[in-house]
Amino acid sequence: MAVFRPGPSYGGRVIEKSVDVVLPCLNEAEALPWVLERVPPGWRALVVDNGSTDGSAEIARSLGATVVHESRRGFGAACHAGLLAAEADVVCFCDCDASLDPGLLTEFVQLLSDGDDLVLGRRRPESRGVWPAHARAGNWALSKMVRRRTGLRLHDLGPLRAARREALLKLDLTDRRSGYPLQMVVRAADAGWRVREVDVPYLPRSGKSKVTGTWKGTFQAVMDMRKVLREGAAR
Repeated sequence: MAVFRPGPSYGGRVIEKSVDVVLPCLNEAEALPWVLERVPPGWRALVVDNGSTDGSAEIARSLGATVVHESRRGFGAACHAGLLAAEADVVCFCDCDASLDPGLLTEFVQLLSDGDDLVLGRRRPESRGVWPAHARAGNWALSKMVRRRTGLRLHDLGPLRAARREALLKLDLTDRRSGYPLQMVVRAADAGWRVREVDVPYLPRSGKSKVTGTWKGTFQAVMDMRKVLREGAAR
């Protein structure tokens, strides 16, 4: 049975460890400099270009990131391509739209060293309007379903997360759409992982969300994730 651990506040400890940070990217040229500047020193940024047309890949490369190309569209496809390209013992995931600070991942990695298996960021909006009502409602409904399905007292299915690479690969994640983050949590719970949720600041993103920027996008994401929950229950 999975074990849920509420997270602490950030202590700002510096971690000397090699880590790969997967940054799924679709037309995020404006946000990339801010995001890459905040990847902790010594860690490798893996920007997974998912078909950008705004020069994102070139910008990422010029700023020192390793660029991975994934032609198949989909958030899960980009995340998994980054996981397969990763080589470090620890792999982190972060959106590439400047809504989340990858520098916060140092605390996540420390928690892995302290015994957790999967650390998730619970988004806390820093200002009004950061998290649209439809996206918040969809996340609330899914979190409730996840709690019922796994027993984990989670409040968010956000993209900021960290785990060990070999363990993630053994989960055999198959979703390549919006359900990828959820499938990771469900399969981790089924495998008895120790899961912790930590509050993180949620900032105004750069540009419009490709997944939950509209009611239609949110609805499609919820459908993708409900499909994952049905599959998980049948495993």
